[in-house]
Amino acid sequence: MCGIIGYIGKTNCIKKVIEGLEALEYRGYDSAGIAYIHNNKLVIKKEKGKIENLKRIINYESTTNICIGHTRWATHGKANKTNAHPHNVGKFTIVHNGIIENYMELKNDLIKHGYIFKSDTDTEIACATIDYYYQSEKDILKAILKASNKFTGSFAIGLICEDDQNTLYAIRKSSPLIVATSTDGNFIASDVPAILKWTNKYYLMNDLEICQITNDNITFYDNNLKRITKDLKTFEATFSDTSKNGYEHFMLKEINEQDVVITNTINNYYDGTKKSLINSFGFMNIFKSIHIVACGSAYHAGYIGKYLIESYAAIPVTVEVASEYRYKNSFYNKNTLVILVSQSGETADTLAAL
Repeated sequence: MCGIIGYIGKTNCIKKVIEGLEALEYRGYDSAGIAYIHNNKLVIKKEKGKIENLKRIINYESTTNICIGHTRWATHGKANKTNAHPHNVGKFTIVHNGIIENYMELKNDLIKHGYIFKSDTDTEIACATIDYYYQSEKDILKAILKASNKFTGSFAIGLICEDDQNTLYAIRKSSPLIVATSTDGNFIASDVPAILKWTNKYYLMNDLEICQITNDNITFYDNNLKRITKDLKTFEATFSDTSKNGYEHFMLKEINEQDVVITNTINNYYDGTKKSLINSFGFMNIFKSIHIVACGSAYHAGYIGKYLIESYAAIPVTVEVASEYRYKNSFYNKNTLVILVSQSGETADTLAAL
């Protein structure tokens, strides 16, 4: 459920990151923090609780061209200031979504090499692992790649290195992360709403791709550190669509906007005539079975889909929990349709099932 945003650019770095974190509050969190470079020195500010607590200790007058931020939902260790992100070890400071499943094994090895840890988090271990490989490789990209190959689990990581203060780095595996571009700088984020106030142009990162980002350039590498090109995508919604719009919280907004959302969705496919239904959904005639795969509230929505599809299309539907579906034996042929439904923090299991 954690949120990540990073920005490198020419204007209001700290303000942009804080506003980006606020746009991600719908994800739920128990602490928040930022890190940036000011007068060639690393500054980390973090607090337990809401972003409002963090904002009280921030000096918005601090000049910086690079900043990363994070909202944490505690997985390893208590929800407190020490365990809050960002985490710094040696030359590196990172924010991280996901879970490094083999963190204790890595931690024990790093302790043998003289590392001392302050927090209970797997994120601090990930940061130390990158720092460890950097000491031998003397190359940031190689250190990130070597460390990521040691990680078991999921991760989306935004990273600052004090030896390269004009570059933001990112890598992901099984945890969402995008890279966005604007006229006055570039972003990383765990979800599009974090950047919509400034841009709707973004790239999707695939597993174990590394991104190197400066004010003016975005460079992607595959897991052999070979440069690759990616398609720039455009998000069609607006910042207003993804903000609270005066409601006290996102759940209240979602309840009140159901009629508009349902109407807008239906109108894309159906104008009240049988012909428009056939044009939109005629392709379903080829399917003999349908699997709906989801978790949590999306899973329950899948059962509504099952009822409607079986009632009106007469196609048998099974609804599966994504976290189980990824491990079970499933039987497909060219006439099987799989529909994967994601809602908020259940995305990782659903993507893994996909």
